[in-house]
Amino acid sequence: MIQIQTNTVAETQVIAEKLATLLKPGDVITLEGELGAGKTTFTKGLAKGLGVKRNISSPTFTIIKEYEGTLPLYHMDVYRLEHSDEDIGFEEYFHGNGITVVEWAQFIEEFLPNERLAIRIGYIDEDKRILEFTASSSHFEEVMNELIS
Repeated sequence: MIQIQTNTVAETQVIAEKLATLLKPGDVITLEGELGAGKTTFTKGLAKGLGVKRNISSPTFTIIKEYEGTLPLYHMDVYRLEHSDEDIGFEEYFHGNGITVVEWAQFIEEFLPNERLAIRIGYIDEDKRILEFTASSSHFEEVMNELIS
């Protein structure tokens, strides 16, 4: 696990933007953190790094939003699936040709691939965040090493 503290929203987005350049098709990123911690803000940085031109917003009511960039970005907010065992085609996204970001991933744990990069965003104050990255594979360990170099 690595931790990175950011002091501004822009710093958080720059970390996510750099991360995007290190990802490959089929990579899954899970984002955990309290409401307002910055999960969607982080995803906006990822989207910028992937060349997505559209505005990124939380897919709270649609559950999944798809964006086109250098790689497709699949942005999921599965908070509304907390007490559901409904599979809405997760496999197609997790093993597809894009990058999948899952907010509130603990609610669909049984559907998640074993190989993923888990990111916990902790709230320090209005602008400061602590980003904790945990890799579940050698690929994501390499990604983390590149991210901090």
